[in-house]
Amino acid sequence: MGCHCSVCTSTDPRDRRLRCSALVQDGKTNLLLDCGPDFREQMLRIDFCDSLDAVLITHEHYDHVGGIDDLRPYTYIHDLPIYADAYSCKHLCERLPYCFVENRYPGVPQLKLHEIAEGDKVMFGDIPVTALQVIHGKLPILGFRVGDLAYITDMTEITEKSREMLKGIKLLVINGLRHEPHATHQTVEAAVKFSKSLAPDLPTYIIHMSHHLGLHAQEDALLPSHIHLAYDGLVLEF
Repeated sequence: MGCHCSVCTSTDPRDRRLRCSALVQDGKTNLLLDCGPDFREQMLRIDFCDSLDAVLITHEHYDHVGGIDDLRPYTYIHDLPIYADAYSCKHLCERLPYCFVENRYPGVPQLKLHEIAEGDKVMFGDIPVTALQVIHGKLPILGFRVGDLAYITDMTEITEKSREMLKGIKLLVINGLRHEPHATHQTVEAAVKFSKSLAPDLPTYIIHMSHHLGLHAQEDALLPSHIHLAYDGLVLEF
């Protein structure tokens, strides 16, 4: 807000970088990956009137969980399960106690927390999900392998165990904040290097870019042909 840089004043809708979140769909199964403070605006933009089967949380930082209260329309029929690591579950209960107390006030989101850790596997319909562990600066957080998709955000490093669990993926979605180094997020160059370390031509989409990364059209053109910047509203089939 209040910035007049070339990205923030761009008329290209791909340069309007909201907090990252993803919706994975397979048949009638719908999984939400992270639920940031822009969740409501993002969902109003798309044609989606179905139910959510689960929410997968990478970590408890506000830009990834600030929209949880807006999940209430998807909890009228049944409690909506939220999967997160123990650290995130603890902090969600502290920040949103009214959502997780035993006797909840009428109208609040009906949510149910489930703790998961690196290597845990859960099936949602026909979608297999495996929890990964990556390091966000010094903080261990989760990434997810969803079928043959790997969704990793806020990573600076990855454990060897989780790297092994990425073998055979067909699509990588991974963070790249900017070109300049950052203490808790990897650069675009590091994201490209990581993608190539998994497979030479692995289709890859970079997320979690700040406005310090230049215009979408210019930056995307500089990337290898199999690697792209993601943007709000992008739909991928895999």
